[in-house]
Amino acid sequence: MMRGPNGPHPTIAAALFAVDPVGLGGVALRSHAGAERDQWLATLAALLPAGTPFRRVPLHINDDRLLGGLDLGATLQAGKPVAQRGLLAEADGGVVLLAMAERLSASAAASIAAVLDTQEVVVERHGIGVRSASRLGVVALDEGLADDEQVPTRLLERLAFQVGLEVASRPAPIDELVGWTRDDVADARQRLADVRIGDDIVEGLCAAALALGIDSVRAPMLACRAARAAAALDGREAVSPQDAALAAGLVLAPRATQLPAARPSPDEAEQPADEPPAPNEATPDSSPDDAGSSASDTPATDNDADNAADNAADPAADADADSPAGPVDDVVLEAALAAMPAGLLAALALGTAKAARAPSAGRAGAARMGQSRGRPTGVRRGEPQGGARLNLIETLRAAAPWQTLRRREAEAAALAASGAISAAGPTAVVAAQTRTASIHVRHEDFHVWRFKQRSETTTVFVVDASGSSALNRLAEAKGAVELLLADCYVRRDSVAVIAFRGAGAELLLPPTRSLVRAKRSLAGLPGGGGTPLAAGIDAAFTLAEAVRRKGATPVVVLLTDGRANIARDGTPGRARAGADAIASARQLRAQGFAALLLDTSPQPQETARQLAAEMGARYLPLPYAGAATLSQAVRAAAGAVGAVG
Repeated sequence: MMRGPNGPHPTIAAALFAVDPVGLGGVALRSHAGAERDQWLATLAALLPAGTPFRRVPLHINDDRLLGGLDLGATLQAGKPVAQRGLLAEADGGVVLLAMAERLSASAAASIAAVLDTQEVVVERHGIGVRSASRLGVVALDEGLADDEQVPTRLLERLAFQVGLEVASRPAPIDELVGWTRDDVADARQRLADVRIGDDIVEGLCAAALALGIDSVRAPMLACRAARAAAALDGREAVSPQDAALAAGLVLAPRATQLPAARPSPDEAEQPADEPPAPNEATPDSSPDDAGSSASDTPATDNDADNAADNAADPAADADADSPAGPVDDVVLEAALAAMPAGLLAALALGTAKAARAPSAGRAGAARMGQSRGRPTGVRRGEPQGGARLNLIETLRAAAPWQTLRRREAEAAALAASGAISAAGPTAVVAAQTRTASIHVRHEDFHVWRFKQRSETTTVFVVDASGSSALNRLAEAKGAVELLLADCYVRRDSVAVIAFRGAGAELLLPPTRSLVRAKRSLAGLPGGGGTPLAAGIDAAFTLAEAVRRKGATPVVVLLTDGRANIARDGTPGRARAGADAIASARQLRAQGFAALLLDTSPQPQETARQLAAEMGARYLPLPYAGAATLSQAVRAAAGAVGAVG
């Protein structure tokens, strides 16, 4: 078996997918457009049977072209609803390529997932009801750059393989596929239905999925399908542990969310010699029936211990033992761990890996629905007024099924009116009847476009520059804000900086995209004085309201230790200052502003935690963190805040 630097070679996934595209669902191919991806796709096409449909699905395809719908031209000509086949129905028995699958809309992903589940396309709209067979596999071309850019989860979990192409793991040419050819794949397809998989293999794959923290039952099911395809490709009628190990490396390893718990070594598991087992306590090699024996049982003798050792050395005895982790479990789990990408393995070891999720707004602004600007997201019934734009195709599609009835009504009305115009002569009557051949569109047929536009994000940094903060973390907070300002500049977001110290708050930098101005405002920020926390939150509230009125999405990032000692009116006193800060925080929360509070004190403060709760903000205690750590934490939290906002 060919192997790349991180497990089985990507071409293995192509060969197994060619054997059972319907059962395996598909492949999520994460790679930039280039020679490596083209070579992998050419390898797959060369292994599929001749004449297999190979359809490419554009990113912004509409439902009528994807699933099928009303054939507008034929319907207008026939005067009755005429259905047309969609792209998924045309690809029956073949493979579809999803271009830029990381940007696939939720509705399109749900439609394709439903087809993979039911193996048919159901169209019931515009007066038609059609069911078409659609047994196919999917190759999702994922070109995402960041971790939050990936194939939608509902589709990704139905695809058996997640393959990442690198220069060091280029797909091998056809002549290097260990003798596999298109004829071998065709023979494997014929043999696949007769391939058996033992219960021990199934249990081993399920145990490995459980140990790796995979909570979807589809993963071990797809691994079983992959193991059967591997056995069929090798000309065998039964799945071997090696087939299961290959399936674990291809299917389970990329889905892992945790490292398996370490098992105790044999030395640790052994009981010390000076502590014999209790009379009624079962030994490690005893059966459950022996463990539940009566009180008349005697302690184990030396001969019994020798027999137990002999049984432990006997492979047949191991096979009969009811142990939760047998040899197949170990082989499958070790293969999955060996196939994990280095980055994923390190993330799991640190406990920072996150389960796959559907792509969200991330750090972009909130989505706003409109009727004249933005990206088209569909249509709705309505009149083209108030800036709304008419969708002519959908309007005609809504009117098309009624043309026969409306023509009859128009003809009847024309004949009724002919009596009134008969005095004008036969030419007028013919003209009245000829007008009925036009397309009849009524008020209820009008459809207008729906648009969605994402607003710009403005990150408002509120920095505590008081004496307590300056003593602890002001320098680190400045460094973190500078790094975050650079990130905002790359994303073309606007930033603003507010500092509070002494008796009040000051707007150091109005919303801007100028990185130079932002850095200059921070460089001259002095530290010292009291902590007018309420004034700082009030200033952030005022600025966030102004940002929202301009159509942007504000995100407030507050860096403080939460210990206020200056009230709103400038008078000192911790009790009143704390009450004013809570009141300001509640006001900010009432307006629904997305917020993040970073506790910059050396030790987490309960006052800061309570303040974050009153603000409805995400709370991050960062003891002993440097500027880089602060920056990374804020980037991660701001992504979550932006998704919620």
